[in-house]
Amino acid sequence: MAGMNKKDFGTNIIKYLLSAAVACFLLYFTFRGVKWDDFLTGLRSCRWGYILISMAAGIAAFWFRGLRWREILLPIDGSISRRTTYNAINIGYIANFIFPRIGEFVRCGFITKNSRPVTGIPEDGIVRKEASYDKVLGTVVLERSWDMVSMFLVLVLLLVFKWQEFGTFFMEKMWKPFEENLNFSLWWLIAGLAVLIAAAFALIYATRNKSGFSRSAANICKGLLQGVFSCLKMKKKWKFFLYTLFIWMMYWAMSAATMSAMPGLDGLGPVDALFLMIAGSFGWLVPVPGGFGAFHFIVSLALSTIYGVPFEMGIIFATLSHESQAITMAVCGGVSYLDEMFRKN
Repeated sequence: MAGMNKKDFGTNIIKYLLSAAVACFLLYFTFRGVKWDDFLTGLRSCRWGYILISMAAGIAAFWFRGLRWREILLPIDGSISRRTTYNAINIGYIANFIFPRIGEFVRCGFITKNSRPVTGIPEDGIVRKEASYDKVLGTVVLERSWDMVSMFLVLVLLLVFKWQEFGTFFMEKMWKPFEENLNFSLWWLIAGLAVLIAAAFALIYATRNKSGFSRSAANICKGLLQGVFSCLKMKKKWKFFLYTLFIWMMYWAMSAATMSAMPGLDGLGPVDALFLMIAGSFGWLVPVPGGFGAFHFIVSLALSTIYGVPFEMGIIFATLSHESQAITMAVCGGVSYLDEMFRKN
């Protein structure tokens, strides 16, 4: 909490309470019709070996994510190790359970802290790191952008080749409610914000040599852009795309293994596992701690809408998928935190 004033602390508490309240509401809304005896019976009938396979695939996905991130970071700081990026990924996941999306900033700070100092003695006496925070944040923006592109491409393939099965769900249950909440005034608000942001960037650029604040802001923007465009300096760009493919294959394997764990769903195929993986990904995007509630609701809705699966069975699948991944994140994050602590000592 160092450097955080009371006002910022209070604002963060309010944001966390609001996001936690949304998660609780979604959990209540999802589980309110569940018959708990049937729910527990369904859990006992699961094949838990497949859940372990799903968790192992999750660990592999975290490892490949660390390898991919390192490829973007190497042009900035060649000393960053695979171990460091893997631990940063895992520790960031733990932070996301505390406050939505804060993990992205936590792992940036972790990388900067472990980066090597810039050579030479600075005039102002401040020790700077090669992988400065703004540059690392730019690489996270790039990485997350590719995740969104990858998810969109898989979604398009599903809709093109399986429109009859999956198109109705995404149009009626996901896009239509979103579209109904948009109106003309909101688009004007978005356009106005875009103009204000562009004007702010132009003002900062024009006054960067006259104002200390503008100079600092310009340096931050420059660092972000350097991080985003660090992909152009990667020596082996094919590794980045290969690791991206491996990450999504592991997510696919997690969905398929969890599906195979349930006697009522083991008749579904690989394409169905891919569809449930994409549906679940939308649940993780909702800004609530750890995706709680949102993931359960969307996945259960997908199973009942597309496959006519009983509600209790959909809840069991969503619970197994989410909680097994949450446990994997917590265990990997704890191990990474201890590893860093003992390594420093």
